Amino acid sequence: MAKTWYPIIDYEKCTGCMTCVNFCPHGVYRENGGKPEVVNPLECVEFCRGCQKLCPAEAIRYFGDTR
Repeated sequence: MAKTWYPIIDYEKCTGCMTCVNFCPHGVYRENGGKPEVVNPLECVEFCRGCQKLCPAEAIRYFGDTR
């Protein structure tokens, strides 16, 4: 787990599909008012990108991403 890598949700793009919430086995997200919210950023696995790859709205980027 990493302190320098965690997801950031672009709420302008997010459709509230909850794919990221349902995907993440580490409890990084939770549903809040029909949208995902990052509640446990330190539990995100460094360089995982799993939720980003599955997001149909391309609404997830990562703090610490240099590419």
